[in-house]
Amino acid sequence: MQDVMLKAFEHPDDVRNFEKGRFEVVRIGGMTIGRATYAPGWRWSVHVGAALGQTTCQVEHVGMVLSGTATAAMDDGRVFEMKAGDVFYIPPGHDSWVVGDQPYVSLHFLGAESYAHD
Repeated sequence: MQDVMLKAFEHPDDVRNFEKGRFEVVRIGGMTIGRATYAPGWRWSVHVGAALGQTTCQVEHVGMVLSGTATAAMDDGRVFEMKAGDVFYIPPGHDSWVVGDQPYVSLHFLGAESYAHD
């Protein structure tokens, strides 16, 4: 019989810090879950992609927005706005940025293992 496991993002298994943002990773029950926290002015192509030598994010994401607002701008020109309460699927090939003057926080249930990781 398996034991119950409890973890918290306050004690993550991995932390990926970058300018204007932080991505915390918790591994539990065979899953990798991430919590993204981005400050106003954060943009993936500038604050994550540039360090990886990429112009667009090639990670597939499934997640939920906890607070704030951000965009997902697809390589084909479509732009989507995500806000608190939205559950999202974003395929590879996108940029993203925080909208407004509030921090953006989201949980990532797919893509967390490889996000912002070289």
